[in-house]
Amino acid sequence: MLTIQFIREHAELVQQTAVNKNIPFQVNELLAWDTKRRELLLQTEGLRAQRNKLSKEIAPLMKQGNLAAAEPVKAQVKQLNDDLAGLETKLQEAEAYVSEMLLLAPNIVSADTPVGKDDSDNVEIRRIGEIPEFDFEFRDHVTLGEMHDMIDIPRGVKTAGTRNYYLKGAGLYLHLAVQRLALDYLAARGFTPMDVPVMVRPEALNRTGFFPTGQDQTFELTGENKWLVGTSEVSLVSYYSDEIVDVAEPIRLAGMSACYRREIGSAGRDVRGLYRVHQFAKVEQVVLCQNDPAVSEAMLQEITGHAEGILQLLELPYRVMAVCTGDMSQKTHKQYDIETWMPSRGAYGETHSSSSLLDFQARRSNIRYRDEEGNLQYCHTLNNTAVASPRILIPLLENHQQQDGSIYIPEALRPYMGGVERLVPSFPLE
Repeated sequence: MLTIQFIREHAELVQQTAVNKNIPFQVNELLAWDTKRRELLLQTEGLRAQRNKLSKEIAPLMKQGNLAAAEPVKAQVKQLNDDLAGLETKLQEAEAYVSEMLLLAPNIVSADTPVGKDDSDNVEIRRIGEIPEFDFEFRDHVTLGEMHDMIDIPRGVKTAGTRNYYLKGAGLYLHLAVQRLALDYLAARGFTPMDVPVMVRPEALNRTGFFPTGQDQTFELTGENKWLVGTSEVSLVSYYSDEIVDVAEPIRLAGMSACYRREIGSAGRDVRGLYRVHQFAKVEQVVLCQNDPAVSEAMLQEITGHAEGILQLLELPYRVMAVCTGDMSQKTHKQYDIETWMPSRGAYGETHSSSSLLDFQARRSNIRYRDEEGNLQYCHTLNNTAVASPRILIPLLENHQQQDGSIYIPEALRPYMGGVERLVPSFPLE
C-alpha cells in the first residue's frame, strides 16, 4: 500500500494513476479526511493535556481539605472528559475512514508502462515461435478432448454448473505433466517448491492486495470466515507476513495449488471450452527481494524468462505483452502478460502474467529486512504464472494436433507422460 505521507507529497501522481487504471479513487477526499484526522488528533491531545494537568491539581487541594477550590477543578475535568469522549469518537471515525481509503489507493506504475484503457492497448514486446499452418481442417481443444476421451464439459456443467469440467485419462496426465515440468524447471533454478493453503483468512487477502477491490472475484466459505484463493501468491506472500526476512539473496518460492475464481463480469465471454473456468491449477512464482528498483526489475525479467522457458519446452508459439495502465490491477507497478497462440481463437490468448509490486504488498503484510546499516526496510515482491492448467492445454492440444487426430507430445513432457510421444484418438476418424 502507499503511505499517507507519499500520497500527500505525490497527490497529483496518485490521482493520475487512479484515472489511468480506471479506479474510482479520489485523492482529494482522502487528503481532506487526513487533514480532519490530524486536526482532531491535535484537539484531542490538547484536551488530554489540559485534563491531566487539572487532574493533578485535585489531589493536593483535597489533601489540604480545600473542597471549595477542588470542586470547580473537578467540574472542569468532567467537562473535558465529556468533550474528549465526543472528539475521540470523531477521531476514531476519521482514522477508520483514512485507513479504509488507503487500502483503495492504487500503486504507482513504472515509467515504461504504456498508458491505455484496456487490454487492446497492451504493447507487444517480442514474438517467439512460428504459428502453425495446417493443411487440414484443424479441430479445437474441446473436439480434440472428446476425440481422446480426455475432456468432458457437459458432465462438469451437470455436476457443478457453468465453467466446470472433468479431465480424464490422458487429459489428467497432461494436466499434471505441465505442472510437474514447471515445478522441476523452477526447482532447478533455486525456487523452493511448496504446497500451500487454498482456504485463507480474509486478512491474507487484504494483506496481499486482493481485498477489498477483488472480493467479488473470490469464493467465500460461508460461516467459516475463510475464502478460496485465486492464486497461491496469496499464501506464498503471507507465509512471511509480520516477519523480518533475509533477502541478501532473493527468496524464490514456487507454489503448486488449486485455484478458484468466480469470473464475475465474464458472462458470455469464452463460454466454450477451458479458457475461463472456476477451478484450475497453477504453479506460481513468488519472489521477495531488497527494495532496490534495479534488483526487482532484474527479478521481473528473470521470472518472465522462466515462463518463456517453459513455453519453449512445450514448443508453443507465444508473444510477450507490456500491460497498459487500464489493464492493470490496483496493486501492480509493472506487468507483462504472455499470450500463447490458440488456433481455435485465431489469436493469441493470455496464459501467463508477471508482475512487480514494489513494496505495496510487503507494507500491507509487514514483511521487512535489515539493510546494510541494520535499518528495517520493506521488501519488494513479484509474482508470475509459471503454468496454469487447464488453460495451457488449449494451445498444447491445438498447436500439436495432427491430421489423423493424434496429438504430438513435446519431448520435455514425455518423461511425465510415461515416454509417450503421441496421443492417439480413442475412436477412428470418419
